This record gives sequence, structure tokens and C-alpha cells, in this order.
Amino acid sequence: MSACGDGGDSAGSASNPYGLAQPGVLRAGTLTDAPPNVYLKDGKFTGFDNDLLTAVAGKLGLRVEFVGTDFSALLSQVNNHKFDVGSSSITITEARKKTVDFGNGYDFGYFGLDVPAGSPITGFDQLAGKRVVVVQGTVQDDYATGKQLDPVRVPDYNGAVNQLKAGTADAWIAPAEIGEKSAADSNGKITVAAKQLSPAPTAYAVAKGGDKLREALNKGLDEVIADGTWSRLQAQYYPGRPVPADFTPGSGKAATPAGSAPPSASASASTAS
Repeated sequence: MSACGDGGDSAGSASNPYGLAQPGVLRAGTLTDAPPNVYLKDGKFTGFDNDLLTAVAGKLGLRVEFVGTDFSALLSQVNNHKFDVGSSSITITEARKKTVDFGNGYDFGYFGLDVPAGSPITGFDQLAGKRVVVVQGTVQDDYATGKQLDPVRVPDYNGAVNQLKAGTADAWIAPAEIGEKSAADSNGKITVAAKQLSPAPTAYAVAKGGDKLREALNKGLDEVIADGTWSRLQAQYYPGRPVPADFTPGSGKAATPAGSAPPSASASASTAS
């Protein structure tokens, strides 16, 4: 059976209310190389975003089937129904809303600045005239372009890491958690020079007009916030990372269980530019 969108017969049927390509199966496009957010481990797709999506889908009675892809192609693949949903720490932007629809935000993020060990670069304000690498199509790409840095674009995070290790890039603007993990795994070849709060939350992407699926994912997200799953996964994948005081996951109507929320810190919001 193929997905027809919310207006098609399969979308309206009792057996397939969300118009999925395969009833009962949520086909998710994701990445393989971006820990701790989304990655492959022992042949299994995991990471905060993917484990959270699995929990959300469970609330809807759906099984998730993850498929690896490049980030630069992900949003168009979601809107063309190759995937039912995109799961890859996708920051909500006005430009991206022209291609896909977004559910409620489930996470926040920081921009990280990774540099080769020994680099004199210590901040985002020192990148003019430098060879800066970004993953194509990301908000880090948007940031670098907006700052007129003429970035070097690569298709995936491994490509960015390899540029730093080889000395062919002076810096990599990365999602901070991914940059920190990459630096920790680099045997001292890469360090994190700085980070700053990203301006918008991350969310799951669905095809334009996929309102039934989007609303169901929002409902499931609120349920996993309320039962403590969201906080447990935050603590598992981002231990010690403070939650900005002005960030609320989901619809804002689901309270996290007492004692389950990660630490919050209003001071963290001051890193935004």
C-alpha cells in the first residue's frame, strides 16, 4: 500500500488513519553518524531523537522503521513521502516550513565550534577569512552563509570531522552535542572552542498537509513527556546539560513528573547571539 496524503483513501481508513506508506509502520528518515542525537550502534538506529521517536510511536501503536539518508536530502524525501517522518534534530526555520510541516519542539540545541587541537580560534567572531566546514543544508550552514563565511559544505558529519583531522579546515560549525562527542572520540586531534544557543527548537518533520500524523505525534510527545521518558532520555544522552529556563518541550501542557526533569539554568540562554 502507498501513502496518499491525508486526503487519500488509505489515509482515511481505520487501518491507516495517518496515511503511512505501510499501515502500522512509521518509516523515519534519519542519519547514521551524528551521536548522541541520531546514529547507528551495533547495526541499530539509536540516539536521543530516534529513541524518543520510538517511544512516541509506541504511544500511537506504531512500529518505527529507520532508514539512513543525507541531511541535505531529508526534508524533500519526507515531503515526497519516501519517509513518513524526518528524525534528525531538525531545527524549525521559516525556510524549511516551505518544504515540510513540523510537530511541536522536543529539544533545544547549541551551535558548537570545533577546531583542530592547538588552533588559536576561540570564538565564532574569529572565523572571517578562515576555511569553515559545515554539513550541507543544516542551520549551521545557514549561520555560516548569513555571516558571509563562504563555508565548505560536506554531506555528512564524518566528512566534517575528517576535514578537521586532515587539517583541510580551520573550524567546523556543528550541533554542539555532536561536536563535543566528535572531539571526545578524536584522540586529542579536535577540541571544542566555543558554543552558543541555537535560536529555535528541534522537531520531527512530516509532509506538507500531513495534519493527522503531525497531531498524533504531538499527542504522543506530550504522553512521553508526562510519563518521564523525555527526561530520562535527556539525562541518558546529555548528562549534566542544563535545560534553558525558557524552553518547554511539546505543547507545554504536559508536565514532567516531579524529580524527573534535567537541571535548568536561565544563564544558559545568555549564550545565544
